Amino acid sequence: MRTRWRAALAITAAALALAGCSAGENGASSTADSAGVAPAVPKQGTAGKPESKVTPPQAGATDRKLSRSARLELTATKVVDVVAQARGIAQGAGGYTGQESTGEDYATLSLAVPADKLDGALDQLSHLGTSLVKRELNTQDVTEQVVDVDARLQTQRASVERIRALLARATSVSEIASVESELTSRESALESLEQQRNSLAGSVAMATVAMSIRSVAAPPPPAEDHSGFLGGLAGGWDAFLAFGGGVLTVLGAIAPFLLVVGPLAWAGWWLNRRRRAARPEPTEV
Repeated sequence: MRTRWRAALAITAAALALAGCSAGENGASSTADSAGVAPAVPKQGTAGKPESKVTPPQAGATDRKLSRSARLELTATKVVDVVAQARGIAQGAGGYTGQESTGEDYATLSLAVPADKLDGALDQLSHLGTSLVKRELNTQDVTEQVVDVDARLQTQRASVERIRALLARATSVSEIASVESELTSRESALESLEQQRNSLAGSVAMATVAMSIRSVAAPPPPAEDHSGFLGGLAGGWDAFLAFGGGVLTVLGAIAPFLLVVGPLAWAGWWLNRRRRAARPEPTEV
């Protein structure tokens, strides 16, 4: 009798446990279905193993806003030619020329090129002229400034819209004047922020290159070969020209003295001759 009672209790407990598990599964399934979410199924890789979870890069982690600028100092025998070549390189890269001051011996100019083509343009500009004196490259991260200006723009636009809504509901002249004054002030602040945003966008999109070109003397011509008869003839002619040039130089140096001393010497000689001619000859005894 006791054995049958224990068996009945065991069967009842098992039935209750099975009923509880079924209710839990049905409740979980109904909750997932009502939320529109399918039950999670582990993904299988190509080898039948669960696929490893890869964390994607955060948005904006690599999208940095960089403002780039460069400076070049060159020397050249013809400054004007180098300036013209620099203009061509900037225009070929899709840029333009800014301020420019060109003289015969010195020139300065500012070039603007797309930021993604700055490195290639710098390589071409560095090979202009006779030699490269200095090359500087500066990079400034303006990401935080761009984000800050964008956030302030969004807030300022909402503020302007609220003031416009108040202006539409104003009834008295005093209210209209007060609201219009506030609207003008906030629209001015909005325009200032838009200018800051455009300036930052321009500095990121276009890089600037400041160039200075200084003139240097042309290199001496290569020495000529003076060997052989023609070489000796050319050397003798050069020596003759050098000797003649030296003689002419000496004559030019003493010419002023000859102009003064020569007439005095001639006058002295002439007076001495007259004196001898006027002196009586001695008589013989």
